Amino acid sequence: MDYPNDNTKLRKNKHLNFEERMTIQIRLKDGYTPYKIAKELSRPINTILNEIRRGTTTQIKQGKLIELYLADTGQAIYQKHRQNSCRTFKRLECSNFITYAVDKIKIHSWSPDACVGDVIKNNRFKRSQIVCTKTLYNYIDLGLLAVKNADLPIKLRLNTKPARVKSHKRVLGTSIEERPENINTREEFGHWEIDTVIGEKSGNDCVLLTILERQTRYAIVRQIASKTANAATEELSDIRSLFGEQFAKVFKTITGDNGSEFAQLATLEDEEDTKVYFTHPYSSFEKGTNERHNGLIRRFIPKGKRMSDYSATDIEFIEDWMNTLPRRILDYNTPTELFEAQLDIIYAAEL
Repeated sequence: MDYPNDNTKLRKNKHLNFEERMTIQIRLKDGYTPYKIAKELSRPINTILNEIRRGTTTQIKQGKLIELYLADTGQAIYQKHRQNSCRTFKRLECSNFITYAVDKIKIHSWSPDACVGDVIKNNRFKRSQIVCTKTLYNYIDLGLLAVKNADLPIKLRLNTKPARVKSHKRVLGTSIEERPENINTREEFGHWEIDTVIGEKSGNDCVLLTILERQTRYAIVRQIASKTANAATEELSDIRSLFGEQFAKVFKTITGDNGSEFAQLATLEDEEDTKVYFTHPYSSFEKGTNERHNGLIRRFIPKGKRMSDYSATDIEFIEDWMNTLPRRILDYNTPTELFEAQLDIIYAAEL
């Protein structure tokens, strides 16, 4: 028997729903063949046959065992199969990306997110050949990669220092409270944060002077003889000479803390159009961008290690690594790319 008024649209590659299973149950009770049911539902005959096979259960009726198809049984089995149908891991399909990520994490000290962002930005692999950042971390936790959580120092870092409150800290110049609010938005280039990173607390070791641009996250890292105002001022003078007449356009403001090494920092305002601001005492979070990047340096130079044990080449390597690391916050551009683009604008305006 044909069904000329049947207007059911073909649902190709779609699973049977509960309504269709109820139709199968009713039609079988009415004596329909699987073929006629398939025609009514516009389904392949194999789909109906397989559904009947899966959903058929043994029932007792009038003391006799009978085989009967039940829509509830078919639906329950379908849902059980669906729970187990998803692929647990995409690890094997992404072996090339995984090899790339492991290399960047272990040898180049990249984060998993930097690996994912870099390959997407530069189209190094097809999207189907990579996993997301969360999945990459899951693989590390499950031991599926040649990378351990110990290789991710930021993930395991714990704060073991007790909170200390001190008072009567000196203020060396204009407070950060007077710094223009628009600097906080990072929409304008040329606003820097300055700090020092110490090695061995012996008093006779050199230190690192770190200066970081807030918008591009570009870092300047220099090794200076000591944590003194004279050493910091001398290094700043060398940096000023590198940028020449454009220094004030590249360094519009500098924000530091009230450490003794920055006691002469405010004098920069007498020589350049650069404005200098100081954070509140014991408020390192007010120049958090610089503090965050000092943490990156600690991946290479642990606390307590003598800074003089590292050559100028070592410091240049660390600086270059920081500035060529793709960042999510920069849409996976590198600080060097963005910083050089800003310099192009500044110097082009002088031509």
